[in-house]
Amino acid sequence: MKRMIKNIFKHLRTKIFAGILVILPLGITFLILQLVFNTLDNILGPLMPKVTFYLFNRNYNLPGLGIIGFFLLLYLIGVIATNVLGRKLVIWGDHLFTAIPIVKNIYTSSKQLTDAFSATRKGSFRQAVFVEFPQGGNFVLGFLTNELTDLENQKKVTVFIPTAFVPPQGFLIFLPKEKVIPSQLTIEEAIKAIMSVGIVTPHNLSIPLSSMKSERESIENFKGMNYLNSKIEGGP
Repeated sequence: MKRMIKNIFKHLRTKIFAGILVILPLGITFLILQLVFNTLDNILGPLMPKVTFYLFNRNYNLPGLGIIGFFLLLYLIGVIATNVLGRKLVIWGDHLFTAIPIVKNIYTSSKQLTDAFSATRKGSFRQAVFVEFPQGGNFVLGFLTNELTDLENQKKVTVFIPTAFVPPQGFLIFLPKEKVIPSQLTIEEAIKAIMSVGIVTPHNLSIPLSSMKSERESIENFKGMNYLNSKIEGGP
């Protein structure tokens, strides 16, 4: 009898826990969407024209007009920001906000974060790459951000290894070109892999990761990067 009761409780605990694992992400998603919806609707809803409909002998206001207004506002801002006058206004706004002491730090950090994910901006992530860090044989996923030359006229690249994205935190390391291995992942795929602690990743990597790679092999892989020189000194 006791064994049967124990098995029943074990069965109930297992099934309830499985149900929690299913309902928890759905609940969190619903709560976040509800918060965003209510916030935007409360802010922009009063500015939109009232639309009512008649149902069950009562008049109801149509919800969600604030969301529609928000996307219309984003569209108008995008239209303005992409023309000549709009770009001048954006530059003027940058100078204005960076001149205010307290606002400067917040605005600059936010601007750098958004620029990092913009492929059309100079300061964006160029490519997701693998580097050996913090020691040989241990590979981490990072983002190549820039290319420079040191005092000995040696080509170096900067790789940002994030530990958090909001606010951006991590390690910035300077490496020779041949030490960087292209990951063949898009920027979006790499960000998903990092933020999901490796859960959302391809089942198979399209490149080998081995600390025994020769310098020649590394240089040949590096030539595959579409934004750097296609020929490196010393290569075939």
